[in-house]
Amino acid sequence: MLIALALLLAWLARNTLANMAARGIQAGWDFIGDAAGFDIGEAPIAFDAGQSYGRAFLVGVLNTLRVALAGIATATLLGGAIGLARLSRNALLSRLAGLYVELFRNVPLLVQLLLWYLLLVEYLPDPGEPLRLGSWLLLSKGGLSLPWPDEGGWSLPQPGPFAVEGGATLTPEFVALWGGLSLYTAAFIAEVVRGGVLAVPRGQTEAALSIGLSRAQVLRRVVLPQALRVIVPPLANQYLNLTKNSSLAVAIGYPDVVSIANTALNQTGRALECISLIMAVYLCTSLLTAALMHALDRRAAIRER
Repeated sequence: MLIALALLLAWLARNTLANMAARGIQAGWDFIGDAAGFDIGEAPIAFDAGQSYGRAFLVGVLNTLRVALAGIATATLLGGAIGLARLSRNALLSRLAGLYVELFRNVPLLVQLLLWYLLLVEYLPDPGEPLRLGSWLLLSKGGLSLPWPDEGGWSLPQPGPFAVEGGATLTPEFVALWGGLSLYTAAFIAEVVRGGVLAVPRGQTEAALSIGLSRAQVLRRVVLPQALRVIVPPLANQYLNLTKNSSLAVAIGYPDVVSIANTALNQTGRALECISLIMAVYLCTSLLTAALMHALDRRAAIRER
């Protein structure tokens, strides 16, 4: 079966290249070393227009991984808390958690991303007069500013005459994408967590309570370890969905791998190569995520003695 699939792909590739050549369409990866000719507004590594397309793609991949990892961490914490809140004996808390789930699950993610971006760039105060979130977090149209280590210790953000000075600033595009992905995916993770906890037999909880454990101890030491066996497989699917949904970043101007590949495609005309690169990036990240979650699933499994 695999041999047949490989032969089919080889035949399709050969015919595609032949048809492209007959129509005078260039093909190949030689453009990777050429100067990109465009700047990237948000780059975790140094980049300028004179550097190669290859380095531009690397910046896009790093931007994709950066927002995906941040979103996974935030969505896991938020989704876990909301999933447990839905099981709370407090009726108000449970209903509010249910309202969150229904609201964010049933509004398209693209609409949510556009909404958060609009709120950030239109309705927040100017960078010279930011909102304070706690002691050292500043939020404005310029993004989210937070403390950041430097050579002398920690650099703290402070409002300046025209912009926030010091610390590090996450751009509005990154914050909107990070927040939108996290809030959306957390609604699905909440249901995964709720279902996993409900899958644990009630007798386990009753037995733990009967020996004097508090409800918090029962949850932490008895219920959650068993629930993980049910939670981990669908949780892996949500992580994969979040990573792939990050491709919607192009709608709000965040320079992820899809956005940069689109720019390169428009400049070079190498559609097949640019699309193949996008597919390869998401394929590799999905396989890596699946492998890590499979390892976690094996560790969470209860072994019979």
